[in-house]
Amino acid sequence: MEVLDRTNVKGYTLFPQVMGRGTNTGEPHMGSHAWPTMNSAIITIVEDEVADLLLKRLKEVDTDNEMLGLRAFVWNVEQFI
Repeated sequence: MEVLDRTNVKGYTLFPQVMGRGTNTGEPHMGSHAWPTMNSAIITIVEDEVADLLLKRLKEVDTDNEMLGLRAFVWNVEQFI
């Protein structure tokens, strides 16, 4: 959230509870008795130059906090209203 604020990204949608497992060394986060933790996800639509800066800043957070398991990626949005 701090990175979104520092990058001046105002609009986003937060999914507070999503299930998943990390790509490399992550344990499942399934909300079950065996795997009780959950993940969260945020989606936002920004201009290309903002996306580049946002990815750079998120990479810094991920590098500084290895256990966080942060992942970020870009989808091309053709149109929106």
